[in-house]
Amino acid sequence: MSGLIWWIIVGLIAGWATGRIMKGSGYGPLMDIVLGIIGGVIGGWLMGTLGFGGGGLIWSIIVAIIGAIILVWIVRLITGNRTAL
Repeated sequence: MSGLIWWIIVGLIAGWATGRIMKGSGYGPLMDIVLGIIGGVIGGWLMGTLGFGGGGLIWSIIVAIIGAIILVWIVRLITGNRTAL
């Protein structure tokens, strides 16, 4: 149960931060959380593939933000929404 709460907290923070970094208004609280969680998975895979490691809340948030930025960028490429970075 605590792992789920951890992912939700990291997802919320990462989703909110990504909405600000990518010059958007976000996708709403629930989608921001989902975006952050998926971003955490993408970022974790990417960092593991590149050989970077770390731990703790701050590292998890940074990795999730990186993954969420990549995810939003891909979605914007597919949908044609070219909002400036």
